[in-house]
Amino acid sequence: MKRKKLIKYVRPYEVTGGKKFRLDDFSPGDKGHFKGSDDEGGEEAKKLLHAGIGKMSELQELLYAQNRWAVLLIFQAMDAAGKDGTIKHVMSGINPQGCQVHSFKAPSPEELDHDYLWRSNLALPQRGQIGIFNRSYYEEMLVVRVHKKILQAERMPESLVTKKIWKQRFEDVRNYEQYLSRNGVVVRKFFLHVSKGEQKRRFLARLDNPLKHWKFSAADLKERGYWDDYQGAYEDMIGETASKEAPWYVVPADHKWFTHLVVAAVVIETLESLGLTVPNLSEEQREELEKARKVLGK
Repeated sequence: MKRKKLIKYVRPYEVTGGKKFRLDDFSPGDKGHFKGSDDEGGEEAKKLLHAGIGKMSELQELLYAQNRWAVLLIFQAMDAAGKDGTIKHVMSGINPQGCQVHSFKAPSPEELDHDYLWRSNLALPQRGQIGIFNRSYYEEMLVVRVHKKILQAERMPESLVTKKIWKQRFEDVRNYEQYLSRNGVVVRKFFLHVSKGEQKRRFLARLDNPLKHWKFSAADLKERGYWDDYQGAYEDMIGETASKEAPWYVVPADHKWFTHLVVAAVVIETLESLGLTVPNLSEEQREELEKARKVLGK
């Protein structure tokens, strides 16, 4: 996939500023320009994705060789939106040595004894690497906001827990991501936007299929009861933390094949925008290569 062709899979879902952002302006069932049945669109998308994965692999090798930039991909979503599957399919062609995946669960006692960004700092990708956060510090503006008791467990000084806390956290994260971008960490954030109806269908599929029973959690069903609260929290969070340096992508998630294609397109366009090239060798390095050639030629 060439960069010009990627635009139609990237720009419609990109959010770089939030003054006019409304989650309702994005349809979870969107399939872009694909027409016809899911089977027809899905087959075409899979071919494009396959080509995109090959391109991504080439770019990752250059990223690793150049060793200047790091790329951080953040995935947030409601339960059953397909984060795990998207990461698996889109990153299937990436060299594991150049990619790190971190799945953030509930904070441990040690993590609760630090600020909420502490554990994320420990997991940031090195230069030349692609880092993936499956959930992230954004949970602090989502689940913690929806369930106030979690905030109490963080043992914040009471004087700091005011009505301004969410605005303050939005500001902190904007500054944090600006700091990362100024230090060569390229941040791209994905909200996999699934509809309530499709989430229900996927939950039922897990109940009907014994091989998927392990995926079902009563806690997921409980969280579904807070659907509207989460939608409001996501809308505020995306609108308040989207920027040109660290944009959000509100990716339609009702059709998994389209989700995978959009995410792949964003990753490829991001890597291509870095102007990655094979590193130039110094004169000393060239001399070493010539010496090696002579030794091997004997």
